[in-house]
Amino acid sequence: MALVEKHSLTDASEFRVSEAMPGDFLALLKPRVMSLVVFTAFVGLATAPGAIDPFIALIAILAIAVGAGASGALNMWYDADIDAVMTRTARRPIPSGMITPDQALTFGLILAVLSVMTLGLLTNLVAGGLLAFTIFFYAVIYTMWLKRSTPQNIVIGGAAGAFPPMIGWAAVTGSVSLECVVLFLIIFLWTPPHFWALALFKSDDYGRAGIPMMPNVAGEASTKRQILAYSVLVAAVGVAPWAIGQTSAVYGVVSIALGTAFVWYAWKVFRMPEADRTMGAAKALFGYSLVYLFAIFAVLLGDVAIARLIGG
Repeated sequence: MALVEKHSLTDASEFRVSEAMPGDFLALLKPRVMSLVVFTAFVGLATAPGAIDPFIALIAILAIAVGAGASGALNMWYDADIDAVMTRTARRPIPSGMITPDQALTFGLILAVLSVMTLGLLTNLVAGGLLAFTIFFYAVIYTMWLKRSTPQNIVIGGAAGAFPPMIGWAAVTGSVSLECVVLFLIIFLWTPPHFWALALFKSDDYGRAGIPMMPNVAGEASTKRQILAYSVLVAAVGVAPWAIGQTSAVYGVVSIALGTAFVWYAWKVFRMPEADRTMGAAKALFGYSLVYLFAIFAVLLGDVAIARLIGG
């Protein structure tokens, strides 16, 4: 299926008087996605070795949140044409006509520059540079290139969502180490089964927009196999913080249990009959994957915090 003509919506709406309200600009930031970014970044910052002034830490997290929001705004600006034809995105601020594309672009660019400058100046250049690269990767590499060109868009593009704990870690330490790379890998490997589960029960939406998601290109059977394979990898890497000595055995046991459940949900998707158009197993995996990521980072945070209280 051919792609919707790029920015045809922009041409039709650029002369329209904006009716935007503050809530519309907030929606541009993708607040649900931002909340997960903020949480994983906070875990990276809180579990990093060393000390950071609490006020600086708060500003760092806010800067990362704003940077994530800038990425969302730039994504919505570029994807306004395909958002308009997908049922789950048609009510976003640009396709609904509440915000013009030019406003979204300007808003996203201003937030991107401010967030990177704030983080870099208040913490260190490593953290600021990582945030700048993350915004560039999501807005340009993923949104403008990968999303519309390859079914591996989520696999490669998932790196953008995996950087926040590394940025939080770097804000404290000024460097990158094995521990934060493991946190990066957990999110990076989690992303494909999470989004491919969504793509299974939203394949018609992606098909109308011409986005080459895995179910539309490789088929449902291949997608199910890859979901299962990545889920096994997620479960294995989820135990890695314990294996490298970052956490106690408590985290190890909980992470094994959470990972086993992840694989079990993925197995149910793998065994789901193609005739089952309710996609109940895919919806269940999508929901559990959100629980998994929050839980694995919450347990990691709690484990490290308790260890520091006991040890210090």
